[in-house]
Amino acid sequence: MLKLEKRPSPSVFWGRATPVLAVALTMMAGSLMFAALGKNPFEAIRTIFWDPLFGEFAWYLRGQLLVKAGPLILIAVGLSLGFRAGIWNIGAEGQYIMGAICGAAVGLAAYPTESWLIFPVMVLAGAFGGWVWAMIPAILKTRFNTNEILVSLMLVYVAETVLAMASTGFLRNPDGAGFPGSRNFSSYPAAANPELIAGTGLHWGGVAALGAVVAAYVLLQRHILGFQIKLAGQAPRAARFAGVSPKRLVVMCLGIAGALAGLAGMFEVTGPAGQISIDFNSNYGFTAIIVAFLGRLNPVGILFAGLLMALTYIGGEMASTNLGLPSAAIQAFQGMLLFFLLACDLLTNFRIVPARKEVR
Repeated sequence: MLKLEKRPSPSVFWGRATPVLAVALTMMAGSLMFAALGKNPFEAIRTIFWDPLFGEFAWYLRGQLLVKAGPLILIAVGLSLGFRAGIWNIGAEGQYIMGAICGAAVGLAAYPTESWLIFPVMVLAGAFGGWVWAMIPAILKTRFNTNEILVSLMLVYVAETVLAMASTGFLRNPDGAGFPGSRNFSSYPAAANPELIAGTGLHWGGVAALGAVVAAYVLLQRHILGFQIKLAGQAPRAARFAGVSPKRLVVMCLGIAGALAGLAGMFEVTGPAGQISIDFNSNYGFTAIIVAFLGRLNPVGILFAGLLMALTYIGGEMASTNLGLPSAAIQAFQGMLLFFLLACDLLTNFRIVPARKEVR
């Protein structure tokens, strides 16, 4: 018989090896799922992980990697700060939606004015929209001690309702013959977010994601707020004795996460998505949770985890088109990654040892 024995201190080796092991187990379990669906598992795994990088259309799909990775990294960096401090913001999807709506609303209000000031103001509006939406669970947490997990999650569904109202009402294109959806930002240069380098897929959202990675790394390593975040997560009682204000941390961490999620939504609606529509939300806010944990809540790790998750998005779309895999199977495959990651995390704090027989 075997049993789990708590380690005296977390294992550095397993802390680093867990993401690799989780990816390997996800591939194995995913292969079994694809086989059960009647598909060739080796072909499915190759299509998801190999073809977007080295296949026939890799020249185009590599650029799409940055398009998909940008919002995931931007949102995950914000979430990781709260997760490190034990503040669980599960509603980044709602903050992403509200950032997109606020940013788009400012740009459309200025239509058809051409000014270089419009896009920067939209950026600020997007960050503000996400921040305001995140302040709802923050204020309820600090004033009434509500559960930020439930409040932030429920607000996602409220944001989706506001998105539907915007698409069919106050942001609907007046020249769109009654169809839902706003004007397309690609036809409004002052508010558009085009590729910065042709063929690379890199737009201002990707630049912001890289900037967020650098800023978060400096914050955690060189700033007193980063020290307080880490201390609050590792030793809450010691943090209180050190003068760290739990309420201040809740407001700061949720605010930063909301602002970054709002930025991601604004860059997405003015770039790849192009317009506010009923189906604008693409679950980036939920997938970013997987990215944050896969990156070990480390900004540099999140950068690589975001690229890996973006690869599963692009490869999954190829597998759905070329192999006929249902989109639900791709989503389940992505979910397996978080499941195995959390399961393998057990090895960081526990080790498997033989159970000793009791002597009577």
